[in-house]
Amino acid sequence: MKTEKEIEEAILKITMKINTEYPELSKYLEEMPVTIPDIKNPEINIKILQDYYNSLDSILKKYSPK
Repeated sequence: MKTEKEIEEAILKITMKINTEYPELSKYLEEMPVTIPDIKNPEINIKILQDYYNSLDSILKKYSPK
């Protein structure tokens, strides 16, 4: 199982890839519910981070050519 730091690094890496290689997808990053929590101090844990990474990865895989 990855650590919180490893997942955060993976999120940063995939976000940077989307922003540089597929800037047209950047608008979807801001619209994702996980980036706009509906509570004041949301709890961030490994599962939430992994789910967020998986959603970014899914967007990239659906969009990018194989």
